[in-house]
Amino acid sequence: MNNKFDALKDDDSGDHDQNEENSTQKDGEKEKTERDKGQSSSKRKVEQFWRFYSHMVRPGDLTGHSDFHLFKEGIKPMWEDDANKNGGKWIIRLRKGLASRCWENLILAMLGEQFMVGEEICGAVVSVRFQEDIISIWNKTASDQATTARIRDTLRRVLNLPPNTIMEYKTHTDSIKYVLGGVGGAYP
Repeated sequence: MNNKFDALKDDDSGDHDQNEENSTQKDGEKEKTERDKGQSSSKRKVEQFWRFYSHMVRPGDLTGHSDFHLFKEGIKPMWEDDANKNGGKWIIRLRKGLASRCWENLILAMLGEQFMVGEEICGAVVSVRFQEDIISIWNKTASDQATTARIRDTLRRVLNLPPNTIMEYKTHTDSIKYVLGGVGGAYP
């Protein structure tokens, strides 16, 4: 039965309260089953990711100039992507030797939805450079200051950053202007 009114139409026994309770119980079981399916689906996705990730080279083991991108399905790691064009990124510069641990903590926090900002997170990048490494997390809406602040605070917590760590927020439109102005490359 789709709703409590169907119970009244189909049953002439006079025991409408019992049918309503059964219907409510069935709806509750259906919701629990759907919730369990969603959790097992999420668990499968994490397990699949971990199988893949466990075979990857860690950022700290790379030499030279390298970038790892991890973005949600359907989002390209480009400023121009529809999901990114109105967004921005938090940038953290790390001394050498910290990138692998920070990268792993960041992606596990993303998979575990620890940022609690809904669909706002687009992805993350770790950039290995000669003298430092850079981690950034991209979000959809640069103008939402409450959300960007929540991302910053969660990032500081999951990466266990000291209070004096410099964190920079840059909108993608500023990054595009920087590049188009001929000042720098892809990572200003």
